This record gives sequence, C-alpha cells and structure tokens, in this order.
Amino acid sequence: MVKLWRCLICGDPYIGENPPPNCPFCGAHREYIKEAKDLEVTYDVELTDKDKSNAEYALKVEVSNATFYFCAADETDDPEGRLLFKALAKVEAEHASIWKKILRLPEVPKGHETCFKENRKNLAESHAREERAIAFYKKAALESDNSRIKQIFEALVEIETDHLFLSEERLK
Repeated sequence: MVKLWRCLICGDPYIGENPPPNCPFCGAHREYIKEAKDLEVTYDVELTDKDKSNAEYALKVEVSNATFYFCAADETDDPEGRLLFKALAKVEAEHASIWKKILRLPEVPKGHETCFKENRKNLAESHAREERAIAFYKKAALESDNSRIKQIFEALVEIETDHLFLSEERLK
C-alpha cells in the first residue's frame, strides 16, 4: 500500500510503499523518514548565539557548495559527472533551505562560485568541500545544546560523508 512519508530533516514529503533508503531531497538516511501522519517537523527553535553563528556559517557552506555543483553540472567535461553534480547541487540547495528555515530568512542567498571544465578537478574540489563541511558539522553538533540543531548537524555529517564516498570512488 502506498503511504505518505516525510523527512524529519528537510520536511519534504515522499510517496511510496516504503520509506526510501535516503531522502530524495536532502539525502537524510532512512532513520529520519517516517510516515507523515506520525511526524511533526519543526524549524522553530531558539538559537543560542553559538548555534546562530553555526547555522549562518552552515548556510554559507551549503549555498557555496550548491552553486559550485550547479556550475560543475553545466561545465564539466564528463556526462556522468554532469549527472552527479546536478544531483549534489539539488541536495546542497535543499540543505541551504533547511538553514534558511532555521534562521527565519525570507530566501536563500545567492552564491557566486566557479568550477572547472575538467571533471577530475571538479571531483577533487568536491572532495575538499565535503571534507570541510563534515569537519565543521561535527564540531557544530558537539557545540550545540539544542537537540534539534544537533540532530540536523549530525544528519548532515552522514549525508556529506555519503557525498565524500562518491567523489572518492571517482577519483581512484
């Protein structure tokens, strides 16, 4: 029987017989996908100064990464690379949207990143970006006393680690 599922991290709905292994929108792992009728998703949280600073930085990271990936999807010289970067761009843009909601901003800021024509260079840049994001998100999760903020940062560590694996596999 088809059900309505919802991601606890991004809040987006999914229709299917079973929850997907990863959220098709933000990449969150299956543990964060629940039947919509059983799940309340909130972004209305009280932010400490540290959480606000970390959320603002996370938004910049995600906007930068999404912009880079959209550029790479258009410019890279490899057909599979274009597909990979398009998928990553959409996921990173969804992450930026999460932080926009947390920070109660009217819109996601625009990014201004460039990329390379050579797929291998884009993969190497992707790898470096994901490593930086993972390190920051791990630190931000440890610094937060807010369970919702901690949960989002921890989920993003898992998602960005998945992305890191994608670039590692292709750089071999």
